[in-house]
Amino acid sequence: MTIMMPAADQAVLARREAIIAALRKLVPGEGVISSAAEMLPYESDGLMAYRQPPMVVVLPDTTEQVSKVLKYCHENGIKVVPRGSGTSLSGGALPLADAVLLGLGKFKRVREIDFDNRAVVVEPGVTNLAISQAVAHAGFYYAPDPSSQIACSIGGNVAENSGGVHSLKYGMTTNNLLGCEIVLMSGEVIRVGGKTAETSGYDLMGIITGSEGLLGVITEITVRILQKPETARALMIGFAEVEHAGQCVADVISAGIIPGGMEMMDKPAIHAAEAFVHAGYPLDVEALLIIELDGPGVEVDELIKRVEKIALGCGSTTCQISTSEQERLLFWSGRKAAFPAVGRISPDYLCMDGTIPRAALPLVLRRMKEMSAKYGLGVANVFHAGDGNLHPLILYDANKPGELQLAEDFGADILRLCVEVGGVLTGEHGVGIEKRDLMPEMFSEVDLNQQQRIKCAFDAQGLLNPGKVFPTLHRCAELGRVHVHGGKLAFPDLPRF
Repeated sequence: MTIMMPAADQAVLARREAIIAALRKLVPGEGVISSAAEMLPYESDGLMAYRQPPMVVVLPDTTEQVSKVLKYCHENGIKVVPRGSGTSLSGGALPLADAVLLGLGKFKRVREIDFDNRAVVVEPGVTNLAISQAVAHAGFYYAPDPSSQIACSIGGNVAENSGGVHSLKYGMTTNNLLGCEIVLMSGEVIRVGGKTAETSGYDLMGIITGSEGLLGVITEITVRILQKPETARALMIGFAEVEHAGQCVADVISAGIIPGGMEMMDKPAIHAAEAFVHAGYPLDVEALLIIELDGPGVEVDELIKRVEKIALGCGSTTCQISTSEQERLLFWSGRKAAFPAVGRISPDYLCMDGTIPRAALPLVLRRMKEMSAKYGLGVANVFHAGDGNLHPLILYDANKPGELQLAEDFGADILRLCVEVGGVLTGEHGVGIEKRDLMPEMFSEVDLNQQQRIKCAFDAQGLLNPGKVFPTLHRCAELGRVHVHGGKLAFPDLPRF
C-alpha cells in the first residue's frame, strides 16, 4: 500500500475477543462477523488497489442497534468505519486493522412513499435504482442516477454527494435530499430536515451531505421524487476531433439549453462500450456526445433541431436521434456500462474524478493525452460533460512492478491539473484515501483546520472513519476544541499520521 494509514492501536487489538463478545450482545444472531475468511469481502471497497482486513464486521439492522454499537465504541475508544454497498471508488470504506467495520447492508426497507409531498423515506441500504422502481408505477422517479445505480446504496450516495448523467438539469444528491436520521458517535440519534424543502437554523444537511462517514452514521433518508417528463429523447453525436465535441458542449449551454443529460466519451471508451453492449455507437469518431432533452413533446422537438444545428456548426460527423424509448435507453446503455466495459480491455484501471470549468475541457483533454505518453499508460475518458465532471480511466496492470505507482502519479497529475484550471479535486466520488494527500493542492492549512473543527464538533475523539479526507490528522485540542487542563490532553493517544 503506497498510501499511509493510521497505525493500529495495539491496546485495542489486545482486547479484540472481548470487543467481539460485547458486540455480539448488542447485535445478536448473525450480526457479527469475526473470522478471517468471512471478513474477506469487506477488506476493500471499489478502490480495489488497497485492501485491509477489518478487526471485526458488525451488521446491525435497526437504528437502535447502530446507536448501541456506536455508544459502546465511543465509551471504549474503538474506531468505526461505516460502509454502505462498498462501491466507493475513493477508498472511503477502506477498513482499519483496529476498527469495527459497520455495514449498513441490512437497511434495505422503503419506509414510506408520500406522493402528495413527492417524497420517499428509505433506509440507507436501499439501492439508488430501487427508489425509482418503487415509484415508477405512479409515473415518478428519483433523478440522481450514478452509473452504479443498480448496486450503489442511497446512504453511500449521501456520503459522497453522488451525481449521475442527469445531474446537469436535476442536480446532485444534495439537491434531491430532504432529510436524514443520523446516529452520532456518542450513540445519540438526531434528525435533520424533513419532507419540506426549507428548514430553519443552520444548514446541517449541507454539512452531512458529502461528509464521507466522518460525522455520523445515516440510518434513514428522505429524498425528493419527480414526475417523469412527458417526453425524453436522446441524440448521439459523433465528432472527428475531441475539441469539437468540447466546443459543442459549451455552445449548447451558452445557447440557454439545459439538457436532461449530456455525456461525452472518447475513442477508447467508445470502442470498449460498443464491444460490450452493442449500442450502435459509431467507431470512426474521436468523441461521442449523448445529449438527452426532456419536457413537453413540442419543446423537445424544437430543442432537438437547435442542438442538431449547433452540433453541425461544431463539425459533427454523425448524428442519430432516438425515435423510441427503447432506442433512447440503448444510447445510454453504453455510457452506463462504460466502467465495466473498460475492465474488459485492461487488467486494472483507476477511475479518477475531478471537475473543471466547461471551457477548459479541450485544454485538459490535450494535457491528459500528453500525460498518457509521459507515463506510458493508456487512458479512456467518460465524463459528465455538461457540468465538467471528468472520469478518466487510467489503464494499468497491477502484476507489472511499478505500474500501480505510475497510475497513481498519473491520476494525481490529472487532479492537480483540474485545480490548476479552476476546478476541484472531486465531483462525486469523494476524497477518501485516494485524494486525501492532494487536499493541500486545493485548500490552505487554514481551510483544512476549519474543516477539521467541524469534524471535532461531531466526533471529538476522531473515532469515525479516521485516516480519510484529511492529509494531517490534528487532535481537537490543537484546533481549540478540547480544554487542556494541567498540561494534559483529554485524548492523548489519538493517532497522528
